[in-house]
Amino acid sequence: MKRIYGLALASAGALAVAVATGGVAQTAPAEAPAAAKGKPQFGSFGFDEAGMDRSVAPGDNFYTFANGTWARTTQIPADKSNYGSFNLLADLSEARTRTILDGVARDPGSKIGRAYATFLDRPAIDAKGLAPVQPWLGKIKALKARAAYPALLAEATRAGVGGPFGAYVGQDDKQPEIYALSVGQAGLGMPDRDYYLEASFAPKKAAYQAHIAKMLTLAGEPNAAARAAALVAFETEIAKVSWTRIDSRDATKTYNKMSVADLAKSAPGFAFTTYFDGIGAKVSTVIVSQPTAIAGIAKLVSAAPLGVLQDQLILRSLDSYADVLPKALDDEQFAFFGTQLSGTPEQEARWKRAVQFTTGALDDDVSKLYVAKYFPPETKAAADKLVKNVIAAMDRRIDKLDWMAPETKIKAHAKLAAFTPKIGYPSQWKDYAGLEIVAGDAYGNTWRANHWQQAYNVSHLGKPLQRWEWGMTPMEVNAYANFGMVEIVFPAAILQPPFFDPNADDAVNYGGIGAVIGHELSHHFDDQGAKYNAKGELTDWWTPADVAAFKGRTDALVKEYDAYEPLPGTHVKGALTLGENVADLAGLTVAYDAYHHALGDRPAPTLGGFTADQRFYLGWAQVWRRNYREANLRQRLVIDAHSPSEQRAWVVRNLDPWYAAYQAKPGQKLFLTPQQRVRIW
Repeated sequence: MKRIYGLALASAGALAVAVATGGVAQTAPAEAPAAAKGKPQFGSFGFDEAGMDRSVAPGDNFYTFANGTWARTTQIPADKSNYGSFNLLADLSEARTRTILDGVARDPGSKIGRAYATFLDRPAIDAKGLAPVQPWLGKIKALKARAAYPALLAEATRAGVGGPFGAYVGQDDKQPEIYALSVGQAGLGMPDRDYYLEASFAPKKAAYQAHIAKMLTLAGEPNAAARAAALVAFETEIAKVSWTRIDSRDATKTYNKMSVADLAKSAPGFAFTTYFDGIGAKVSTVIVSQPTAIAGIAKLVSAAPLGVLQDQLILRSLDSYADVLPKALDDEQFAFFGTQLSGTPEQEARWKRAVQFTTGALDDDVSKLYVAKYFPPETKAAADKLVKNVIAAMDRRIDKLDWMAPETKIKAHAKLAAFTPKIGYPSQWKDYAGLEIVAGDAYGNTWRANHWQQAYNVSHLGKPLQRWEWGMTPMEVNAYANFGMVEIVFPAAILQPPFFDPNADDAVNYGGIGAVIGHELSHHFDDQGAKYNAKGELTDWWTPADVAAFKGRTDALVKEYDAYEPLPGTHVKGALTLGENVADLAGLTVAYDAYHHALGDRPAPTLGGFTADQRFYLGWAQVWRRNYREANLRQRLVIDAHSPSEQRAWVVRNLDPWYAAYQAKPGQKLFLTPQQRVRIW
């Protein structure tokens, strides 16, 4: 199963970042002094002091102390569900990409230029009406026999249209040198099973049903209200048999390899062989992520009226292709998914969505131009040094652990030694020669791009592992850990202020990008990443005593985060966010060690009235600046494996040096006694 854990939830226009050039702090005491620095982008030393709220004691709320004035005075733009450091850089990355695409938009010989210009032309899209999608909708409506449904669903999958099951090709967790087909639960149009089953989401469920009815009406379909009610009832039954997100993030529970014949026996009612063949994956074995859910969904599919199955595909097709269909459909799609679910008042400007489409369809072609213009070699070299420094700090910490057996430490060191850090952009690029982009055919371009991406994914079967591939573009403001590849990946766009500024104070950089590096590194040793060995194999390589000691610490972290209540009556799910919370705690711990190792015997000056340690933790808090619309925050508390930004900043309450730096005292809200502080790595 694909195991990629990013720094932030990737969601359209919401959570990405980017940065510029330069050098970084010294990586070892023996190195020559760094060159004189210029003026940092933020404040006098790389931190925005004007955004602080010094009336709040750090021990009561460190996030507000560091960011309170910024949070109080910063408005969320009308086209965003939240806004903060990630969005600041995402906007920059998007604007830079626009400049590139504008430069080739009128070049008929440029594939990315044609894709971009055609998507931008809303009047031409409206003039065609529903004509482009009608052949596909007609094929769905022509379904007469249930036996033909699996083949039709396979066609939908190739077109990027979702159904009751999801299938993709990725590394085999227990044989990471080969690719395998995985199948998982799907079939929900809303973000999570809770939206169907929890009373608190009843208004959203009603809005979803109204959305279905309106989309069907706009497509000219009769009896829309009754059909919408039937579809919501069907998906509610799917929600009842679906696994929770907490269970679905468990690498052990979700690895269930079996023959396709055994899958058919365990989940009767759906012709999986026909479906897999239809998506181009002719396999004899498959990894089933949620076996009981797959069996339950197959049973529901076998009993559902054919019309309901057709309507689900019609709705998903209209929602998936709304931005290249008439404006009324596009507006309705946004009204539900953008405004109702996330609270975003306005749709993004067409040019932003054109950038997103072009980057999604031809990501490597766009990426090549981006990195050539905006990611100089010196930035990559500086990041390489920082990564090596943080890895070395993690290596040293392993030796100091009092809960890990000596034989396990040897294996942990071996895993660190096997790491592949990837900085900036891939070492090679995909070839889109087989993807046809036609000027003036916005719908067709999306259709063909979806088919190309799906065929490319399936084409991995039977091939050697393509270790050069990335799971993100260089333009994304994010980072990730890939357990099977034993790698940590940092796109070009995150190597910028406030995460990394070559002119900023070293302490701020280590608290920012250094902790991000430590976060991704630590994912390989979190509650799921620790299940993978130095070869990327899902296997037991810890002693039972190690596992028990580790679980005792992570259970305490779950309890700590369960107590947080970002909205009245709604708490953080400590078990859902555990991996990210472990990575935050460990990443910040390791980055602190790396910073002090880089200092060596040299004293760090006081800057702006702040000691080096104080600046280090301010660097951490600054990257988590974010204001949320309530609907978006409520949604994230259900589906996001990351804690909200304020609570991510609070992880400092577990770190002894933070107490020394800010003199947090008993009675203050963040204060924990030394015995209460969670210490893992």
